[in-house]
Amino acid sequence: MKKGIHPDYSPITVRLADGTEFETRSTMPSDRYVSDVDSTNHPFYTGRRQYVDTAGRVEKFHRRYGKKGAGK
Repeated sequence: MKKGIHPDYSPITVRLADGTEFETRSTMPSDRYVSDVDSTNHPFYTGRRQYVDTAGRVEKFHRRYGKKGAGK
């Protein structure tokens, strides 16, 4: 490999959403990474669906694009 063109590859500690921690190596600039989503809580792996309605976005979508009622 050419010298000086590759990022530093150093050890980091990864903390998953369930509290599990492990050490690996990465090119990330920090020495710690905290994950919010992993295989223990992601709907693809768990089979559970979670719908999060933030600030009424679903209702706003239905008002704007939903089917119009009879006589409207």
